Amino acid sequence: MTAQNLTRLLAGLFILLSLGLAHLDGTIDMSSVSWLWFTAFVGVNLFQSGLTKWCLMTKILNKLGAA
Repeated sequence: MTAQNLTRLLAGLFILLSLGLAHLDGTIDMSSVSWLWFTAFVGVNLFQSGLTKWCLMTKILNKLGAA
């Protein structure tokens, strides 16, 4: 596993962990529809891209001409 993949994996894990802990603490309510689900989506995508070495945003940016 490369350092870049490990960084993505850990960043996604920390995002999901912080959302989970805040939900358990009662600070946030993840049972209702809110913008926090977008944060959870980003965390899950970071985590999976760290594991699978595939990132949808990278594919989209490459098609748009980003180097």
